Amino acid sequence: MKKFLVLLLIFTAVQMGAQNETHYTKIIKELSSAKYQGRGYAKGGANKAGKYLKKEYKEAGVDEVILQPFTIDINTFPGKMEMVADGKKLRAGVDFSMREYSPGVHGEFPVYFVDTLNFDANKMFADLAKPENANCMVVCEFWFTYKHGKDFSRLTKAGECTNAGVIYTWTSPIKFYKAYGHRVADKPIVWVTPEAIQGVKKVKLDVDNKFFKDYELFNVIAKVEGARHDSCYVFTAHYDHLGNLGKDIYYAGANDNASGTAAIVTLAEYYAKNRPQYDMYFLSFSGEDANLRGSEFFAQHPIVPLEQIKYLFNIDMIGDNNPVQYCEVSDSGMRGYSLFEQINADKQYFQGLNRGDLAANSDHYPFAKRGVPCIFLENQEGDAFKDYHTIYDTFETAVFTSYAPVFKLVTDFIAQYK
Repeated sequence: MKKFLVLLLIFTAVQMGAQNETHYTKIIKELSSAKYQGRGYAKGGANKAGKYLKKEYKEAGVDEVILQPFTIDINTFPGKMEMVADGKKLRAGVDFSMREYSPGVHGEFPVYFVDTLNFDANKMFADLAKPENANCMVVCEFWFTYKHGKDFSRLTKAGECTNAGVIYTWTSPIKFYKAYGHRVADKPIVWVTPEAIQGVKKVKLDVDNKFFKDYELFNVIAKVEGARHDSCYVFTAHYDHLGNLGKDIYYAGANDNASGTAAIVTLAEYYAKNRPQYDMYFLSFSGEDANLRGSEFFAQHPIVPLEQIKYLFNIDMIGDNNPVQYCEVSDSGMRGYSLFEQINADKQYFQGLNRGDLAANSDHYPFAKRGVPCIFLENQEGDAFKDYHTIYDTFETAVFTSYAPVFKLVTDFIAQYK
């Protein structure tokens, strides 16, 4: 019995020193709650979340927490958000949403459908010049407009055409973005599901936007001191999300990216209890959904020289269950990638690692382009991934399967990396 109790105590101590799933899920639930209104900008949710994280880091036992302020210009939609198609009221966030750089729009408009099967740009513009199509909303499938971007960009500019605006069709679930919200276009642009707009003759829109100039945000930076200070490891995750779509709709962002945010807080907790060889920095970034603004600001104004970073881990959207882990690796990080593969092959944390091309899609990129060794970890194509950038990315739809293997893969890497 005594031997059993000793083993039990050892096991408990090891578990306490490892990942903390209870704390992890608690943080996700908190950050995705209505209190933070999608961690956006119009209602101050992002900054409320940042203050919460400052408290969480301190309670985790880190040595220092600082706030790094920066500003952005950002377009938001905190007011009226209504759309009616031939008398049928559409649901914000379900049937329609707004392009992030759209202005507000108020009025009733005829609808013009682009003939994509027999597309002729000259004919389209000739049709739009006819009196019956004056002040219309032009409807077209989004990827078709992307392919013919030069022609369709004219439809969003004042003085180029008499149309009132553009409606992009996008398959359900309808998505919302913030990346290019630093400006406001001349004409409204609306995302709508094909089913909601099919055969419609007229639409009525009552949408408010609010543009913020020099909106104040901040990165939350925590530090755990190691035995050596000449080099460091860095963990990053963005805590902001999409905020509001009108008065009543907010994007909870449990997977994107409360999941990654919670992970690096628990990593800070782990290293505060298990003092590392090197200093550890935990960078909770704001402004990621506004085109990586927080991480880019830090990379331009680092509190530790970038050349001292041994390896950087960017954890984004791991609230999922794909048994194959997606990753991206910087050129200078490729030497370490073979170790990730070796650890995973030995421990079988995931069935495999799927390395994609390096892209400007998350907070690792400002560091990768400056030569920092780094890896981006994101669990794609699991059950929760379909809810990406939709109102369905909630605590109830998030999955926690990937947390423990990501935690172990990263901590094993640090223990072995030379």
